[in-house]
Amino acid sequence: MNPTDTYQFNQLKTAVISKFLEHHSVPTDVKDWNGNDIVMFQEDLFSEVKARVSEKWFYTYFKNEASKLPRVDMLNLLSSYIGFENWNAFKSAHISEAYSKKKKKIFWPAIFIPIIAVFAVTMINSKNEFRFCFQDDLNTKIVTELNIKILQENQSPLYFKTDSLGCFNYKTKKDKITFVVSSPYYKTDTIIRSIDRNKHHSIKLKSDDYALILKYYTSGNVKDWSTHKQKIENIIHAKASIYRHYHNNMGVEIYSKEEFVRLLTIPTSALNRIRILDKDFDYDNNQITTLHFIVD
Repeated sequence: MNPTDTYQFNQLKTAVISKFLEHHSVPTDVKDWNGNDIVMFQEDLFSEVKARVSEKWFYTYFKNEASKLPRVDMLNLLSSYIGFENWNAFKSAHISEAYSKKKKKIFWPAIFIPIIAVFAVTMINSKNEFRFCFQDDLNTKIVTELNIKILQENQSPLYFKTDSLGCFNYKTKKDKITFVVSSPYYKTDTIIRSIDRNKHHSIKLKSDDYALILKYYTSGNVKDWSTHKQKIENIIHAKASIYRHYHNNMGVEIYSKEEFVRLLTIPTSALNRIRILDKDFDYDNNQITTLHFIVD
């Protein structure tokens, strides 16, 4: 890349990362992001512009110094993510903004500097910080990863995951927060909380007994494989939609009930690496109707 392209693309990356950091708790330096951070960025990008970038693309252009500009369609996508019509609009606005800032910098009196500093501190301190941790029916802390979808009025939802302690933090200027908690092993619930230090910290979720039973069955730690097979067949609907996901967005494979049962009833090392991602349940018939899983 020539110096101008390098400068403009770095400005675009900075703006994209700054927007993502507004509602996500990840390291400020993109080079420190891990796989989960990148997945959250991919989901947030998709929620805003209905398009994705691959993990390989992210490493090439964001985590490393790229030798050339990305394709213009990707530049347009990222520009749209931060509120511009396209890459050309971003470049034009950036040039105009840089020129305007240069002129204003010459004429601003020094007295405005402390005023701006006070205003910035006031804006930062005006945000409410919510922190939630989760427990199950037995008041045991839930440390398995939970999916959090924060609902915003007249805006797209924001997506988070709980941390290794089973909690998540969120800062907002609003006094109330509404979010949906979901997990393969707990019943989905919509939570509404106001900023009250004495009440909003701990949230109890109801265990999804059938999902926990399925988790036990997929462990492969059984002696009677014929009984094991029969129990799995009983808990899965005959016309269930079953999807196997692959890492690094490599695709999705559709399984029939028979294929999935066969996978779970052949004693191989893969059994201990099966992880349930999501499911739908027919509580009238006590059977799973939709299932998403991955083999780690």
